[in-house]
Amino acid sequence: MRRTVLRKWDFSWPLIGVLIVLIAAATLAAAVPEGEEDDPVQGGMLMLRGKGVSEEMPAVRLGTDVSVKVSGPVARFTVTQAFRNTSRKWMEASYLYPLPDDGAVDSLKMVVGERIFVGHIKPREEATQIYEEALANGQKAGLVEEARANLFRNRVANVGPGETVLIQVEFQAPIRRINGTYSLRLPLVVGERYVPPHSLLDGTGGLSPAALADAANVTAPLAHPSLGRDLNPVSISVDLAPGYVPAQVESPYHRIDVDSTRGGKRVTLAAGTVPADRDFELRWRAPGAQPAVGVFRERHEGLDYVMAAITPPSTGPQGPVPPREMVFVIDNSGSMGGESMRAAKDSLIYALRTLRPEDRFNVIRFDDTMTELFDHPVAASNDQVKLALRFAESLEAAGGTEMLPALEAALADHGGSGLRQVIFLTDGDLSNEVEMMAEIARHRGRSTVFMVGIGSAPNTYLMSRMAEAGRGTFTHVGTAEESDARMQDLLDRLTAPVARNLRVTVDGADLELAPRDLPDLYAGEPLVLLGRGRHIEGATLTVGGTVGGEAWSQEVRLDDANDSDAVAKLWASRRIADVEAQRWSGELDYELADAAIEELGMGFHLVTTRTSLVAVDETPSRPEGARLTREELPLLLPAGWDFDVLFGDQLTGDRAQDPDSEASQDESANLPQGATGFAELIRRGLLLIAFSFAVFALLRRRGRRLGAAA
Repeated sequence: MRRTVLRKWDFSWPLIGVLIVLIAAATLAAAVPEGEEDDPVQGGMLMLRGKGVSEEMPAVRLGTDVSVKVSGPVARFTVTQAFRNTSRKWMEASYLYPLPDDGAVDSLKMVVGERIFVGHIKPREEATQIYEEALANGQKAGLVEEARANLFRNRVANVGPGETVLIQVEFQAPIRRINGTYSLRLPLVVGERYVPPHSLLDGTGGLSPAALADAANVTAPLAHPSLGRDLNPVSISVDLAPGYVPAQVESPYHRIDVDSTRGGKRVTLAAGTVPADRDFELRWRAPGAQPAVGVFRERHEGLDYVMAAITPPSTGPQGPVPPREMVFVIDNSGSMGGESMRAAKDSLIYALRTLRPEDRFNVIRFDDTMTELFDHPVAASNDQVKLALRFAESLEAAGGTEMLPALEAALADHGGSGLRQVIFLTDGDLSNEVEMMAEIARHRGRSTVFMVGIGSAPNTYLMSRMAEAGRGTFTHVGTAEESDARMQDLLDRLTAPVARNLRVTVDGADLELAPRDLPDLYAGEPLVLLGRGRHIEGATLTVGGTVGGEAWSQEVRLDDANDSDAVAKLWASRRIADVEAQRWSGELDYELADAAIEELGMGFHLVTTRTSLVAVDETPSRPEGARLTREELPLLLPAGWDFDVLFGDQLTGDRAQDPDSEASQDESANLPQGATGFAELIRRGLLLIAFSFAVFALLRRRGRRLGAAA
């Protein structure tokens, strides 16, 4: 009945691990300008020694301040990062920073002393060349590149001894609304990304340099929890002015202070600063009746851009809910160790207990192996549900995150009709997101895919894109304590779509609309449409479909739209997501997709996979002949993750210094007040983990375990 699938391994994987280490080391060495080689003891390069853990203390300290302004349906974020060089060397710092997956990054400023340098959008290769030339010439420079839609890399060059360089990035993102609750989510930490070994290969079975570079780009070293509590303190303030006085303002994962302002609220962290170890989320409600339609417009370079959020009546399904086929997929890989595994198991157990005898179901669990509880979906009898509950209770976190085989198994349709729903419970911390979206786009069939992002820092890019490709929806379960409530809300919504077979018509104007494919809507979810056209005065937009089995339509007069300066960039960001979806499904080849994305990025001054922001101080500051040391700044482990489960026996014995020992103390890094708002000083050292060694060690451990299992 139970079927376990082992990933195929052979002697080549340890060899690949060694090659990864060698290639990465060679790449790091080649990156140092001629005549400026790093001393492996005194320099800041990540060290491949001990058990994959560097005991070298980073010279560059980092502090982050986030200011958010909520206006209508959009949030505008200003992120200021202070890079403080506490050493006597000239430094280049690199930092991996998470952003909302639907955010549109459009501004970069670099502050050096009293001087401000404004970033310019350039094609990615050109921006990189400008930055590298400035780096080599001793000029201060900043570069912002997109690694994923929700993951950006900031680089700052030539920070002198004792200097502080501020990098300020601005972006905007839409506010999410479900069941009358509005929310904004600000990612603050990047979970360790699992890199599937097959994703590092080219078409001939050899290693792909491009794939290796991509894997390195989404990976950062980690600080051991015992050393990292003072790493990257973050302050957050939110001016909440959505057009009404918000009610029931709360943050589920942080303590906040809420003060009333004229027409809104001001939210700050109660502690002043917090470690960057979990996502920040803010929720609120509108007083009184919820608006059914919200329309906004912007005129940009001779064209009109509109955004309409239309909420169908929440009538819910008519009559009894029809039988459903439900496939639950749960991630029990190493990154789920600790609080995340408890939250995932509790969520699965709650969902299993809601099954009815007329439903059919299956449970699939995966790490770097996969188990299907049944060969095919079975009737939800009392005995079968009890078996599934025992199976869920027995799960433990270990191994890598090989999601693709589990997704393929979940989408395999064994026949039938009616509702077929696939529910994924995962943190989504993997590097091969594109393979997931492509699999859904090509083999979705009659399945609808729902995503449950587990833990304090799930990969929201994967969550939202998989749900979108699967015509479903997604939710977050941050802690085990909220698993029942969040799962109840999701399961109630997906009992049946409220609005189906949606279509849009425009009378009086020609609008280029996004998204291209309209999803089914579930209770409390609005349809958000973005359009671009000319002369929309007097035009009407009509959304029609089926609600509760009956025809429904809603007409929107575009003349009634409120002005907003955010709509054009949101349209461009949404259009880029459509282009990516066409790429995943094979409708658009890669070169045409890249060209379209680059054109949109340049036209709307956005950071994309094909465009980057770069700022350069034209005056050289690093003395000629002075060595430059490169340093990758480490991240905190997301709250609730279990460090020992994640890294296993890589760290034993003297793996970490006592944080209170003399060796772990350092001079205070005086971050600028005002610009970053930090009152506390960063005192403790950091523990770095080299990416290449981690990959190698993981491959070796997995090879041993799976070889024994086989």
